Amino acid sequence: MLCEKFDNPGKVSFTTIPTKRDGDMTEAQALVRFAKQALELGKLQELLSAAGTHALLVVLQGRDASGKDGAIKGVAGAMNPGGTRVAAFKVPTPEERAHDFLWRIHKQTPGKGEVVFFNRSQYEDILVVRVHNLAPEAIWEKRYEDINNFENLLTDNNVIVVKFFLHVSKDEQEKRLLERESNSEKSWKLNPSDWTERSFWDDYSAAYDDVLERCSTPEAPWYVVPADNKWFRNVAMAEVLIETLKPYKAGWKAALEKLGAEQKIALEKIRAGQ
Repeated sequence: MLCEKFDNPGKVSFTTIPTKRDGDMTEAQALVRFAKQALELGKLQELLSAAGTHALLVVLQGRDASGKDGAIKGVAGAMNPGGTRVAAFKVPTPEERAHDFLWRIHKQTPGKGEVVFFNRSQYEDILVVRVHNLAPEAIWEKRYEDINNFENLLTDNNVIVVKFFLHVSKDEQEKRLLERESNSEKSWKLNPSDWTERSFWDDYSAAYDDVLERCSTPEAPWYVVPADNKWFRNVAMAEVLIETLKPYKAGWKAALEKLGAEQKIALEKIRAGQ
């Protein structure tokens, strides 16, 4: 596999994982590979949608400028937009703050047959809250277990959960932030707080270590994707999603074949005037 998988609780130091890999590919080779992956991913999503027995939730976390929007555009772009949705979680609104921290999250989870990409997620209510001391430790400390229980609830109800951390280096992040300043087509992405957050780099690293240690399960694994090369990031993510969905393929096809046979019988009855 092109990225690191975490599916059991245990000691983690994700900063030891490289932020830049090429998977023995050139960029040109990766683009060809991704084009083939996109076709396969699109077919798998079509089966998921038509069978209507499962849903897919793709969680994207990463530092500012780690490529969450680009990953969604590339990987989700391989799927039928009619069955795909993106939910972005920013600073909670007054209404959201009046409820428990998972209230706004649960409303956006996918229904059966649907694929939803989370641009940031329930983990913001540990990460940002912890790093910036927005709530006492006694509050955010409980949220690891709350999130595990929440994700178990989803998987118990046939939601396939895949969580990606887009792992970008501090130098690459700086390069991308500076590019936003110099490129008029990207200047709309400028946010002064992105630079402020860089001063908390080590604090976020420690917070992410704890998230990976305490919220990695076989049912809802984390994948740390080296994201300095955008083209590698897309190939790695597509690989994970394809390998995650393939075990369901036979079941989905069997369900659809059964449905097709039933529909043919119903059609024959209509034509026979019954």
